[in-house]
Amino acid sequence: MIRNIVFDMGQVIIRFDPAVFIDREGITDPADRKLILNELFRSLEWAQMDSGVLTEETAEPLILARFPDRLKDHVRNLLYNWHFTRDPVPGMEDLVRRLKAAGFGIYLLSNASKAQPHYWQKLPVSEWFDGTLISCDVGVVKPMPEIYKAFTAKFSLLPEECVFIDDAAANVAGAVACGWQGIVFHGDSEELAEKLKKMLAIHNQL
Repeated sequence: MIRNIVFDMGQVIIRFDPAVFIDREGITDPADRKLILNELFRSLEWAQMDSGVLTEETAEPLILARFPDRLKDHVRNLLYNWHFTRDPVPGMEDLVRRLKAAGFGIYLLSNASKAQPHYWQKLPVSEWFDGTLISCDVGVVKPMPEIYKAFTAKFSLLPEECVFIDDAAANVAGAVACGWQGIVFHGDSEELAEKLKKMLAIHNQL
């Protein structure tokens, strides 16, 4: 029986689209855009922030060293404020609210940095969540099996009673390998709702 619905954050609950963030900075030169994408959002330091090795403050000088002076203010703003608008993925807040009302435990499992709690609590959808586990707090990231085990241990949940929803197939596969159910999210909340209905029907919960 499925008792708990566990969501990823970026591109599931809120938008995480570096191209949109770079647009917001008014950067149009293709070479500059590529540099920011690769040396900030796809950088080693970004991954190390997710794993808790670095914070934004300790990553900043390492990242900025790879950029020309004319881009440093933009990159610094993106590093600290990419989440400023906190745009929700359409339909997801309503779906979360409906699942909560139906009696499911609602949780967040996300690869994110130490800054996450500061912007997460400002999202209206956060009030429906029973708990969160962020990769930087446990020093491991999805899809490493240790993070799924840490999650169920933290909240005293059974893996077979959890379904994990993530836009990255590898992260869902990691959960399934640990005994969870899983659904890959393709950006469509209505499609996700239908998949959940079918999954719950298989478990005789509808």
